[in-house]
Amino acid sequence: MFNFKIFNNIADEGLKILIENKFDKVSNNPDGLLLRSYAITKEDFGNSLKCIARAGAGTNNIPIDDATKQGIVVFNTPGANANAVKELVICGMLLSSRGIIEGIEFAKNLNLQDSKSLNSAMEAQKKSFAGNELDGKTLGIIGLGSIGSMVAHAAQTLGMKLIGFDPYISIEGAWRLPREVEKAESMDTLLQNSDYVTLHVPLVEETKNLINKMNLKKFKKGSRLINLSRGGIVNTGDVIKELEAGNLGRFVTDFPTPELIKRSTIKNDVVLLPHLGASTQEAEINCAVMAANQMVNYLKHGTIVNSVNFPSISLSRGTDHRLVVINQNEPGMISKITDSIAACNINIAEMTNKSQDEIAINLIDIESEASEDLVRQLESVEHVTSVRYLNM
Repeated sequence: MFNFKIFNNIADEGLKILIENKFDKVSNNPDGLLLRSYAITKEDFGNSLKCIARAGAGTNNIPIDDATKQGIVVFNTPGANANAVKELVICGMLLSSRGIIEGIEFAKNLNLQDSKSLNSAMEAQKKSFAGNELDGKTLGIIGLGSIGSMVAHAAQTLGMKLIGFDPYISIEGAWRLPREVEKAESMDTLLQNSDYVTLHVPLVEETKNLINKMNLKKFKKGSRLINLSRGGIVNTGDVIKELEAGNLGRFVTDFPTPELIKRSTIKNDVVLLPHLGASTQEAEINCAVMAANQMVNYLKHGTIVNSVNFPSISLSRGTDHRLVVINQNEPGMISKITDSIAACNINIAEMTNKSQDEIAINLIDIESEASEDLVRQLESVEHVTSVRYLNM
């Protein structure tokens, strides 16, 4: 029926879904690609690729523009790893507030054989590891999607005050938030009033260097910055300068760089994690299952949910015969497509059309089998990118 190729290790629970749907694993020219953080190029697409499923939220490892031009749907799995990231944000705030890391290193290097000397050494030194509690502090959350909203709920239970900023928040996203979240009118307002700032936005052109020397000056003195989102969102050189100046208290990031590693060997104001945000068994399973289901539903039915380059679309199967037609979003395309179907003496039982930016997709249930002539005729229509016939 369909075949797939995987990059990275994908949880067995996700692969099981593909196998149960009689998908075959191949190494060349797959219908679908399933991957995590592996960076692909358009040369990896092959000749028959129809979709790419990213088992994770970020898609900066996929050439989305190239995929869109070729009518290839790119999926991600928003929310599947949200709990894992949420928990690490809480951990990051604690690591940035208490002398936990320094205390661990101190305890590991204690070289005393008797309990009395050991206890005396610990009691004498522990004051140097004292920190601050989260209760009563203000957390600023930039990006209020699945992860941001879960962070808000968790921080609220710890007694924190909440400020949120997200100019693109959806109605669904707003409903997920605790009502105690104060809406910041601007990012500057959030930065000026937060003891902790955590970032939960995708890496796109608009968010590159979102945190930079200009708005770092707006941070509350001594505040902590946590970035478990994407490395390119923060200008690390500017962050280091603010750490050196004593304006920023600590920086916790899942994305080490050579300059941050160098800084961490000099001062303990940088906490570096090796991209652990979604590294839990539960998150990997959730992402794999969601990605596999998205691939199956699209390849078998044309259904799209959680695509980053195509609109969401679905249509209950009204007949056994479905056409999936992708075209450039140009005027008059629906009539050109339906006229071609009518010219082959085939009735349309039901159809739906959705568009997003320069691309559009049509799900068309027809009352009889589509001939090869019909498929070729549709493919020849100007601005049509691809045509698939799905026979149940």
